[in-house]
Amino acid sequence: MTELIGRDELKAAIDSGTVTVVDALGGMYYEQQHLPGALPLVEADVAAQAPSLLPDKAAAIVTYCSNETCPNSQAVANLLTAAGYSNVRKYREGIQDWVEAGLPVESGLFAPA
Repeated sequence: MTELIGRDELKAAIDSGTVTVVDALGGMYYEQQHLPGALPLVEADVAAQAPSLLPDKAAAIVTYCSNETCPNSQAVANLLTAAGYSNVRKYREGIQDWVEAGLPVESGLFAPA
């Protein structure tokens, strides 16, 4: 099982720029709202997109989806770990918890740098 990260620790990591956040919902859910700076990466696209989206396999990565019952973040975390990413954690409570805590979100399409 993937190591978990809590909301406060994740917010601090986002604020300090020390984590790459991966939205495992993707599509219209990502467009509507996502955590600040999150990259969209769904289970079906991990093999094709992870090497370009996440070039540093040792970087801190946190996956999330909607809430504790959503399996997407664990599925993406498992695939990343299997692909050799060594520092993957999961924000189990997901964007529902983030929004309920009144924390900022972004919206719109993903625009690769």
